[in-house]
Amino acid sequence: MTPRPSLGLRARLLFAFTLLCVVTAAAVSGGGYVQARSEILQRTQDATVQTMRSRMEALYPLRSATPGPAELDDIAAAAVPDQNSVEFAVAVYRETRSPVAPQGLGRPGGRVLNLDLGVISPELRRVVAGGEIAWQRVVRDDTPWLIIGTPLLIIEQDRTTRVSGIEVYAARSLLSEQSSIDGLAARAWLTGGAALAFAVFLALLATRGVLGPVRELGRAARLLGEGELRTRIAVRGSDELADVARTFNNTAAELERHVKQLREMEADARRFVADVSHELRTPLAALTAVADVLEEEAAGLPEPAGRAARLVSQETLNLTALVNDLIEISRFDSGVAALVLNEVDVAELVRSTLRTRGWSEPVHTELPPAVTARLDPRRVDVILANLVGNALRHGEPPVSVRLSADAHWITLEVRDHGTGLDEAVLPHVFDRFYKASAARARSEGSGLGLAIARENARLHRGDLTVTNAPDGGAMFTLRLPRRAPDPDGGPE
Repeated sequence: MTPRPSLGLRARLLFAFTLLCVVTAAAVSGGGYVQARSEILQRTQDATVQTMRSRMEALYPLRSATPGPAELDDIAAAAVPDQNSVEFAVAVYRETRSPVAPQGLGRPGGRVLNLDLGVISPELRRVVAGGEIAWQRVVRDDTPWLIIGTPLLIIEQDRTTRVSGIEVYAARSLLSEQSSIDGLAARAWLTGGAALAFAVFLALLATRGVLGPVRELGRAARLLGEGELRTRIAVRGSDELADVARTFNNTAAELERHVKQLREMEADARRFVADVSHELRTPLAALTAVADVLEEEAAGLPEPAGRAARLVSQETLNLTALVNDLIEISRFDSGVAALVLNEVDVAELVRSTLRTRGWSEPVHTELPPAVTARLDPRRVDVILANLVGNALRHGEPPVSVRLSADAHWITLEVRDHGTGLDEAVLPHVFDRFYKASAARARSEGSGLGLAIARENARLHRGDLTVTNAPDGGAMFTLRLPRRAPDPDGGPE
């Protein structure tokens, strides 16, 4: 499943700082804006209510408990002392009200025009009719207004008060206050924008400080993975990133030490194998000569002695093959294995390999003529001998060798028609000393043949692979360049 793409560390840090800034700026600026707006409106409202109360108290005593339109007009005019506090007013008594201008809200010709009652809510009128001062804010023609309603009370001789039924409603424009509030909003937006820009700047500085060491750590980890075990990171400061750098340096130092020890142990083991193999060649030569004599005389010896002579001869041959394989492997490990290149007919080389070992009859071949390549015949012979020998010993007939070629590569396929290799075995076929069955007899091979075959293929800059054929059996595929590199490693 394809992993979902994710944001990089820089983008995530920028997003986090920006989100934090936006939330903080919105909380601070928004809270300040709401508080300032409330204070401005409350101050205006309180001042207007106080002015209304004072003006209404100045109207006592009332000339009539049942005023007509003219008296209501005077009461409304008394509620408008100047345009800085109350701008428009209307007085209402039962179904009678002070005259209302057709224009609604306005002051044409210098005459006080009354407030249009259409903007006064029924809730406000209900509260005022109950004898309490009340107010509300409304918007009319895109202009905010403060509507204040107050009842006129009648004071009896015993100093008690009762509702007269006269209601006075005054309106004050809140344009100046709205202007102040809009200015606050603009300043809040400017403050938020400045804070956002500052947060982005801080985020860039933070990402630079964090991502620099992270990038250096990533580069050092890549170099360490590529084998540069001396890679170290400069430790700066004493923060968490410095602790990570110190941990990386300690880990790299321990890894370098362990790898050095392993390489020394591996070199010692290879040197030991090479030395032992070479030291064994001299006594093995003498043993081989003696084994040959015993093999010739085995037929004339009594049965127990003859069987022992044949066993000694066979085991001497097996030991000689093992020593030769170990010497060959040691050459690959030490890097001294070299190619002796010749222009060869590949089909003839395959036939020669099979003919020399007596495998011409049991092995079926598909060898097109005139396929030539510049190869090391001895090493290709070793590869083919191992592949065909394994197919004959461990597979089932028929065993086939098929040759194909293009302009740059030749391909040799060796396969049998047995049960094939277990899936767990396939990855280890070319491992040294690996045998698919732990119960296989010791004399069946050293476990180095396929490893040597692959090393020879790679020495040619080719490769050797194995798969199970779709219709059964194991299939080894050898791919070699038609123009193998020169022994000095350069191209021809």
